[in-house]
Amino acid sequence: MHGFFLVPFAPFLFVLGIIWLNNHRKLEEKRIAAHQSAPDDGRALLRDNRMDELEERLRVLERIVTDRGYDVATQIEALRDSRRTDAQIDAPAPQGRI
Repeated sequence: MHGFFLVPFAPFLFVLGIIWLNNHRKLEEKRIAAHQSAPDDGRALLRDNRMDELEERLRVLERIVTDRGYDVATQIEALRDSRRTDAQIDAPAPQGRI
């Protein structure tokens, strides 16, 4: 019988509860919509660029393996040699004393 005095307030408490739940639902929907439409500071563009780079690398690897057989080691060495020659060409010539 201790809670009997709350019976007259029950309809008011139900109405307040319904109002609170309705407002909470609306705020949650707004939060979700704002999160979905918010720009992600260019991270999507960076991910797309990185994905394009990885796809291109994968295409090159597939081409190496499938087009010319399995002489991958010789191709890698050829690439290393071309890098060495490029580095030697780009390096400044040593200057001697006169």
